[in-house]
Amino acid sequence: MGLGGCIILIAVGAILTFATDWEMRGVDLDLVGVILMVVGLIGVATFGSIARRRRVVMPPATPIVEDRPHHHPRDGYDDGYGV
Repeated sequence: MGLGGCIILIAVGAILTFATDWEMRGVDLDLVGVILMVVGLIGVATFGSIARRRRVVMPPATPIVEDRPHHHPRDGYDDGYGV
């Protein structure tokens, strides 16, 4: 379950706890809402710690050095025509 699922659990739990006054025989909807909110908060905390651990720090980019053949001029000519 991702971060979105945890937030949905918190929202549904809050709606069941604070925004409804439904009565069900054998089920306490206030308690179910609180349980959903707690599970959602635990999920958010777990997701946050896992995401922090997965963060990869990239080393600074190293410059690319091109290997070009070294040209040694002879007799003052550097264009390759002087012998």
